[in-house]
Amino acid sequence: MKAIRYHTYGGPDVLRLEQVTVPKAAEGEVVVRVHAAGVNPGDWQIRSGLAGDRFELPYTPGWDISGVVASVGEGVTGLKQGDAVYGMTANSGGCAEYVAVPAGHLALKPRSADFVQAAALPQSGFTAWHALFIQGKLEAGHTVLINGAAGGVGHLAVQLARWKGAAVIGAASARNKTFLDRLGVDRFVDYTAVLPPDMVRIADLVLDTAGGDQGSWLLDTLKPGGRLVPIAWGSYSSEQAEKASVIVQQVQYPPIAPVYLQELSQLVDSGQLNVEIDSIFPLEETANAHLKSESRRTRGKIVISII
Repeated sequence: MKAIRYHTYGGPDVLRLEQVTVPKAAEGEVVVRVHAAGVNPGDWQIRSGLAGDRFELPYTPGWDISGVVASVGEGVTGLKQGDAVYGMTANSGGCAEYVAVPAGHLALKPRSADFVQAAALPQSGFTAWHALFIQGKLEAGHTVLINGAAGGVGHLAVQLARWKGAAVIGAASARNKTFLDRLGVDRFVDYTAVLPPDMVRIADLVLDTAGGDQGSWLLDTLKPGGRLVPIAWGSYSSEQAEKASVIVQQVQYPPIAPVYLQELSQLVDSGQLNVEIDSIFPLEETANAHLKSESRRTRGKIVISII
């Protein structure tokens, strides 16, 4: 089968299209014929060496996948050959024609989504869900500010927060205002401009998907007792946070579970959650997909189309 691999860490040029053996399903696993693989910042961060040498080389990127079950390992129940599924691999490997995945990391694909849309959803959707509802404790009637609201995690977080009944402030560059208005934000803020005076201490929760070294303004928007959940690396003044009586807690990444994938599927099929696709690349152009993701100038998700 064809797979994207790299044998050393570095820039996108280390990615190679190679022929490798089709995996077999171990106990508790299924082999998926991959139709599409989502691109996440972690893919190029690992490739560039930012994660150190924790991952064995050669390495195939790609955590988010969608496709069709090709074979089922011993002990697997609830999935069968021919099922259209989506989810996350256990240790990357999605940028390939086939991948072996723990059955517990998959769910049936949303009926109303194509394979490209489904592959864009798992990690970003679960990250948004966990940051909003589990760590952020967002409830109906709360106000949430989402920084980087037009990106892969951000645009899903906007829709999930609205579904929950929260008021949503979307912060992004001016070119994304129309897009975020279409998603239903209650207020748009240009994060390249000066913070309006009436934005001080109005949010119960802030999700920072953009990161960077200019994050202190986000602390100013939080009410006392509010929470800031950074999803990307960011710089925030601990002294300022303490003075404002707010909590800063980096997003956590617990293992994906079918219950969350099923919940996301239901929201997609009910029309309450739409996945925006920024761009689609064929498998042999995975390097270009990584370059696009590294630019951090995306609206929605980047996806590798394999079939």
